[in-house]
Amino acid sequence: MTELLTRDAGALHRALEKGGDEIKVSVSRETAEWLSQLVDAKARGQGVLVTRRNAEVTPAEAAELLGMSRPQVRKLMDEGRLIFRKVGAHHRVKLASVHAFLEEERLHMEAGMEELSRLQNELGLLE
Repeated sequence: MTELLTRDAGALHRALEKGGDEIKVSVSRETAEWLSQLVDAKARGQGVLVTRRNAEVTPAEAAELLGMSRPQVRKLMDEGRLIFRKVGAHHRVKLASVHAFLEEERLHMEAGMEELSRLQNELGLLE
């Protein structure tokens, strides 16, 4: 953790220790931007997951993060599209691999939408 983040974390903890429904604290722009993203996600009803850099999840947890079934996650693992390791008889999926898969899918969907738009324009289907 950088010195700036350590300072900001300390300021937040000290302010929270004072109690009350609202707190006032001064933090760096970097921390404020990060907190803003967390609050925005929570306001949109999205879950927020904070993990270690090299975190791993179970196939069931990966399925929940990806919005698919556990058997579908196992299929992606078998195809090599999700990086995993075995711990005894259990599988652990790299969280970074889950994020990479989501990004790959986002790019694939964007390309598909661009192609659909191109075809609609070519066929004169847009008003």
